[in-house]
Amino acid sequence: SKQRRLNRMLNSSRDPQLLALIDVEGFDPKEVTVTVKDGKVKVLAEHEEEHTSTRGKAYNYKNITKEISLPPGVSEDEVTYSL
Repeated sequence: SKQRRLNRMLNSSRDPQLLALIDVEGFDPKEVTVTVKDGKVKVLAEHEEEHTSTRGKAYNYKNITKEISLPPGVSEDEVTYSL
């Protein structure tokens, strides 16, 4: 699965400062929110679509929610992320 592949990439990463890789493929960057609070990094991605067909309206919704505790000694001010 994609998550297993990301976990292998994370485990084999030579960057000791890398905390996590999260697959947000299929989400627009504006649909992804990252917050750092209370010693945790929280990632929320939400995508919603509405389709109209001959049968009426159909809705597609997907979301990802991840919460990662910061390692001991890491300040919330030190956290950066990129998409």
